[in-house]
Amino acid sequence: MPDAAPARTARWPGVAGAVLAAALLAPAAADAHGLGGTRTLPIPEWLFAWAAAIVLVLSFVGLSVLWPRPRLAALAVGRSWAVPAPVRVAGRVLLGALGVALWALTVWAGITGTDNVLSNVAPAMVYAGFWVGLPVLSILVGDLWRALSPWRAIADAASWIGRRVAGPDGLPAPTSWPARLGLWPAAAVLVAFAWLELAAPNKDDPGLLGVLALLYGAAMLVGCSVFGTRFLDQADGFDRYFRLAASLAPLRWHDGRLTLRWPGTGLAEVRAEPGLAAVVLALVGSTTFDGVSGGELWTADGSPGVALQDALGSLGLGASSAATVAATIGLIVVTLLVTGFVRLGIAGVRSVDPKHQDARELMGRFAPTLVPIAIGYAVAHYFSFLLSQGQALGFLLSDPRGTGADWFGTAGWKVDYEVLSGNATWYVQVAALVLGHVAGLVAAHDLALRTFRGPRAAARSQYWMLAVMVAFTSLGLWLLS
Repeated sequence: MPDAAPARTARWPGVAGAVLAAALLAPAAADAHGLGGTRTLPIPEWLFAWAAAIVLVLSFVGLSVLWPRPRLAALAVGRSWAVPAPVRVAGRVLLGALGVALWALTVWAGITGTDNVLSNVAPAMVYAGFWVGLPVLSILVGDLWRALSPWRAIADAASWIGRRVAGPDGLPAPTSWPARLGLWPAAAVLVAFAWLELAAPNKDDPGLLGVLALLYGAAMLVGCSVFGTRFLDQADGFDRYFRLAASLAPLRWHDGRLTLRWPGTGLAEVRAEPGLAAVVLALVGSTTFDGVSGGELWTADGSPGVALQDALGSLGLGASSAATVAATIGLIVVTLLVTGFVRLGIAGVRSVDPKHQDARELMGRFAPTLVPIAIGYAVAHYFSFLLSQGQALGFLLSDPRGTGADWFGTAGWKVDYEVLSGNATWYVQVAALVLGHVAGLVAAHDLALRTFRGPRAAARSQYWMLAVMVAFTSLGLWLLS
């Protein structure tokens, strides 16, 4: 196809100009938050935004020229080694037992321990260890949660005992999971947790977290009793989140083998399912609102957040209720805006071949390419929080209920807030944000090559998605600043 490159080159000035202009849409400064607090950028915000936009545009140009055929699926094969059966069984049993112990500890400490959120292990375990720590661990070592999940471990143990007591034919076959439900229950779980984290009153209350952890585990076990462990694959939002994060990992554990592959190539193996796009958009939308709700756009005098709370207060709601309702509305609106923005990009993808491509099908097919963006947002927003609360787990696990115990001799440990300098933390956060978008760009380009005929059509399909990713990058940098 000798004319492909010149045709693409002729379009670059206009495309690059339009895409780089998205970097200017982000305001010059904001006082946003991750859970770890705010800092001053080590260099001007506009320079970060322009640098990120240029990186994405250059990556797009390089992909169009140097990546003319799909490669991710082949790279995902990697090199694998068989893991001896005794090692697999022992590892699964030990990790499952550890997961059950940590879940039970969280429930016990939350319900029976001190109400002081700084002295009870439950809040740090739920928000730092579970919600933030496990995805980061998953992108490093693979799908660890599959073995660590306490509900999967209990369900597997119950099934093992049942087969030996009742015999292999004595247990009823699990009910088939309704195909139309897909991953929608998992998406609902993630939205509910996002509401708990970002809008619910007393979200750090140890007793509340202990009760919710107990009820959620009970719901998962009831679901497993009806549908088998397939229920966890489809309805446990955390299981799906951690599995998506693991698709970026250089390690893959599957069918008794350990595979070493290029990071990020596992995205080519994520299959489209009903509700997958909702899962990914719930992650991106909730993290975006987390940044918005801590900045001047939401908290400054005259901002939409303050105006909404004042309006709700004038209707007779108390300050706490008004703040909760306002945050709930904000979470919904921001998630819908993110969804609409992505749908706009998908409309651009479909414009290449509108007769043969369905918008809803494309949305589900391209949803996995947004996973690196979701993970990049999460790391960028919560990195400083993970640094501090991850250390706090070291002494909280020794005294989980805040009663003065010292089980492991670490109760006297303190959090070192200078373990990483402010500038170094910012560079890690910005790197996570930009690398996440570049990885998403690579995955989208590779998928476009598998979806459309020829590299020219694939490149054209990604123009709008490039603009979407540049805008997301600029928005993310603004929120971090």
